Amino acid sequence: MKKFTKVLLSSVLVLAAGCGSKKEEAPAAGADSAKSEGVMTYAEYAAAELNSEVTIEAYVQGKQSWWNDTATVYTQDADGAYFLYGMACSEADYEKLVPGQKIKVTGYKSEWSGEIEITDATFELEEGNWVATPTDVTDLLGKDELIDHQNQLVSFKDMTVEAKKDDNGNDVAFMYNWDGSGSQGDDLYFDVSKDGKTYTFTVEAYLCDSSTDVYKAVEGLAVGDKVDLEGFLYWYEGVNPHITKVTKK
Repeated sequence: MKKFTKVLLSSVLVLAAGCGSKKEEAPAAGADSAKSEGVMTYAEYAAAELNSEVTIEAYVQGKQSWWNDTATVYTQDADGAYFLYGMACSEADYEKLVPGQKIKVTGYKSEWSGEIEITDATFELEEGNWVATPTDVTDLLGKDELIDHQNQLVSFKDMTVEAKKDDNGNDVAFMYNWDGSGSQGDDLYFDVSKDGKTYTFTVEAYLCDSSTDVYKAVEGLAVGDKVDLEGFLYWYEGVNPHITKVTKK
């Protein structure tokens, strides 16, 4: 699912991290847990009221889009993750938001259909570099604790591709758009299962477009394939991971 304003991004060339066809960064030894004066820890951010002003420091993990001097970015620190939606950002500064870049962000803690994000934000570049190693959350699928990892870079192991039904009632491994109404270049939706339960995952086209390895990998899936997956633990009325890497087993 997309917010209305995302439709306006369709003509933008998006540069995203971690989508298979891009060069991967080697994970650093660890993120600096110290915070500057006036900056919240992740625990303080998590406890903050919705619509309150927040200031955080984190490291860029992926870039979803830039449009009209705003950017949508996935960030993370050693303790949690922050989804920055529509952050004020020039096109020149967007190019500087490479994976690992440390930034200081001030904005408002918001919620949209279960997704916690920071909106109406501004940022500053800071010294520091760290790229997260995906956290394996496979065993948390279907459990309340999964949401504690919202927006983090995560992995899912030994998943099975399940069938979706197209308009003709045929079994398919994926759909363009959630209801099959799209075409190549739109978001990809596919179902995977673990321990008898099925979940819907997404390749967000603004994050990983049709030229990326992960997009092509999902287009090449067959029902019954066994796969390992990586991506950002996005939330939309429940868990809706934005997948950035698919490994067929």
